[in-house]
Amino acid sequence: MNKNIKILAPDLPESVNNAIILKWHKKIGDMVQEDELITEIETDKIILEISSPGTGILNEQLFKIGEKIKSRTIIGYIIPTSLKNDINKISNKLIKKTKKIYFLTPKMRRLISNNKINKSNIKGIKIYGKISKNKFILNNQYKSILSKTYQNKNKEISSKKDINKNLCHDIRSFHRITMSPLRQKISERLLSTIQNTAMLTTFNEVNMKKIILARKKYNDIFKKRSNNKLGYMSFYIKAVTQALKKFPDINASIDGTDIVYHNYYDINIAISTPRGLITPILRNTDQLSMFEIEKKIKYYSKLGQSGKLKLEDLQSGTFTITNGGVFGSLLSTPIINPPQVAILGMHNIKNRPVVSDNKIKIHPMMYLALSYDHQLIDGKQAIQFLNYIKDIIEDFSRIIIDV
Repeated sequence: MNKNIKILAPDLPESVNNAIILKWHKKIGDMVQEDELITEIETDKIILEISSPGTGILNEQLFKIGEKIKSRTIIGYIIPTSLKNDINKISNKLIKKTKKIYFLTPKMRRLISNNKINKSNIKGIKIYGKISKNKFILNNQYKSILSKTYQNKNKEISSKKDINKNLCHDIRSFHRITMSPLRQKISERLLSTIQNTAMLTTFNEVNMKKIILARKKYNDIFKKRSNNKLGYMSFYIKAVTQALKKFPDINASIDGTDIVYHNYYDINIAISTPRGLITPILRNTDQLSMFEIEKKIKYYSKLGQSGKLKLEDLQSGTFTITNGGVFGSLLSTPIINPPQVAILGMHNIKNRPVVSDNKIKIHPMMYLALSYDHQLIDGKQAIQFLNYIKDIIEDFSRIIIDV
């Protein structure tokens, strides 16, 4: 009966198509403590950590890095500490009763054969019962043979390096890797959006002067109270939430031939991580203060960088905001995140000449882009929605007065 402890993959929800082994934090033969991080798996949404179910020695890894697994799959075994002690006792008894037996690695066997070395003259250092080429001692009469062997080998390597130096400017190479589950999922969703929506994009521009002045005026007070800086995203989320209240069709989603209207406001925000772009959710944004919004954004950013976001953090909301401006994007056409019917793209803030009161002035301007599904949203609605967001950002007091 196998008394080893099973290492099981976690239960994966139906929305997760597959998972792969991303990294083993322990090697076979390593001691592991209960609840110690032993491996990580990557789904098409996030990275999940798997902790050791018990204390003992990691005995087997049934899946290599990059191999696919399913829910509750056994991915390895641990020899429990109690069983390890029994094995050690038996091994010690056998060692006392028998002579030491060393096994030669293939490199050692070739060296012995090519130079006619007497095996009895080799004193090895036992590493897991093997003698390696780099860990053995020969009698003096054979040391010269070994020295010559290394010298010849080094000459060959040196010669090859010289040849490679001369040819390196003519060598072109490439390498191939499997696309990560997250990137596969992103590709699948983007193609699905293009194929299954009547997507259009409308543009506008907004004067960011008042928002910039407000950030400068209140940032220190905001930071002391919340330990977070006052960013642009909290302004955007508040403006969008207010606009969604006025235009319920844009807060809806399409389910087959049905339209689902939501009486809540859950906004996904795009965050860049080492694994790609992800969109964690801010729930009930109509009930969140700007302090709470900035705190949540900072929390998601940290988890995104470390790959520790949970599946529930990545559920689909009712609307998405993406901010390519943080990377310097001047203008783009964002792609809708189904089953949502619209997405707002914010961009880089640039000083530009604009006409104000019949005079040309320099103002900090930003382009807005709203992509929407024409199956549900008419052009008039989309334009009015974007204009309303522009009006709020240029005069944030509209939120207080609700106009």
